[in-house]
Amino acid sequence: MTTRLASCFCGQLSAACTGEPFRVSVCHCLNCKRRSGSAFSFNARWKTEDVVITGRATEFTLVGDEGSHATFAFCPHCGTTVHYRLDTQPGVIAIPAGTFADPAFPAPFVSVYEERQCAWVGIHADPLERFD
Repeated sequence: MTTRLASCFCGQLSAACTGEPFRVSVCHCLNCKRRSGSAFSFNARWKTEDVVITGRATEFTLVGDEGSHATFAFCPHCGTTVHYRLDTQPGVIAIPAGTFADPAFPAPFVSVYEERQCAWVGIHADPLERFD
């Protein structure tokens, strides 16, 4: 079985994920752009029991556009967000795909908030479900 290791920039906070993610997605919402410092975020989701978190984290909870809550866990030393939870999906943990530092990480198959996508961005994964 596959195990992938995500970690913060300094290596203090990590998440070991067993098996394949059940969702790999990109999000173009304004909050994800701010969190990632990029034009979109690239994330993967696992069942909580398939993830082992190691290290200390500081948490921040954000209320999204539709009123749901997302709690982000980041390294108190270097500031990297290593995992987060959505109140609308209990039992699920999301990991920013960049924290795996793996060029072979699976492509996204879901793209959300596309109405906020930068005009120059093109996500060409196939298949790809698209949502505004």
